Amino acid sequence: MNNGSPKVRVLVIDDSALMRKLIPKILSRDPEIEVVGTAMDGNFGLKKIDELHPDVVTLDLEMPRMDGMETLRQLTRKHRLPVLVVSAHSVKGAEATFQALSLGAFDFVPKPFDAAQARMDGVSEQLVTKVKAAARFGIPPDRLSVPENFRPQKPVQRIHKAPTKVVAIGISTGGPNALQYLLSQLPGNFAGAIVVVQHMPQGFTELFAQRLHESCAIDVKEARSGDLLLAGRALICPGNRHIRVKRMPLGDMVVLGDDDKVNGHRPSVNVLFRSLAHDFGANGIGLLMTGMGEDGADALGDVKTAGGLTVAQDEHSCVVFGMPKAAIERGHAMRVVSLDALANLLIRHCNPSKQPEPSEVGLEA
Repeated sequence: MNNGSPKVRVLVIDDSALMRKLIPKILSRDPEIEVVGTAMDGNFGLKKIDELHPDVVTLDLEMPRMDGMETLRQLTRKHRLPVLVVSAHSVKGAEATFQALSLGAFDFVPKPFDAAQARMDGVSEQLVTKVKAAARFGIPPDRLSVPENFRPQKPVQRIHKAPTKVVAIGISTGGPNALQYLLSQLPGNFAGAIVVVQHMPQGFTELFAQRLHESCAIDVKEARSGDLLLAGRALICPGNRHIRVKRMPLGDMVVLGDDDKVNGHRPSVNVLFRSLAHDFGANGIGLLMTGMGEDGADALGDVKTAGGLTVAQDEHSCVVFGMPKAAIERGHAMRVVSLDALANLLIRHCNPSKQPEPSEVGLEA
């Protein structure tokens, strides 16, 4: 029960009559949420804002008349409302989703393949959880961003070298923009290898990795089992798979797995961090960034115990200060660093010519 506190008021904007029935049905099952109205397109939706005073808007991006992007711009800038995108499960839908996140959408949930058969079971929990989070955290903070059409210069011929360090990153809500910013700040000669668990549905991570690759001087790709850990390369864990880093005779690599979810997550940051601690010890760096929940918080302690460096993104630069906060409260984060300072920290610890100063201890602003 909601113990008498005000319910989260939600407006659903979607041109599909089916979705205008299904989404309110799902949300209304939760006693802390009230769907105050629906609208078939952006024009109608914007007209209902002043009348209904919603706390959160769910938004379809593919609509007639005023499209989802223009609606999103007005919702986030003019009306200052958090927006949860309900995204089509397609390449076009994924591209639009990442653009929406860059324009200020709070987060997204994918429409399931079988939504036409009125089956939303797979996303029901996500939808409810993310609507509540959007109401709690509001509009994502203004943060550093990568200019549109930014194309960094990659090395003409990258020499595949073993990394000096392995950087494991765990990230969730707010992650696509934060990760794009962080990786775009790393030079093409970055000497560390990076492995990322970004909580993201299956089918979105390949396009996400491609977008990152285009905006970064380092190489970025969706991970496959057996991919080598190489200096200047970031591997993004595919949706609905676990990823581990392994020391092997022929080279250090990643291994994907389909074992059970860990605390409701697959991929799980805890799984990645524990493998980092076990196989790489002091050569590992664990980094927890913006995201809901506590995934990775416990296992960051394993990285610290094994002699690795542990880092958490600071509250001010997080969209949701959940995962980093949990690690900090447990005492597992050796550094607490703002988003704009993370790249320099990684460069100092990974590139031989940029070794940290002996006096570098404690927390970083």
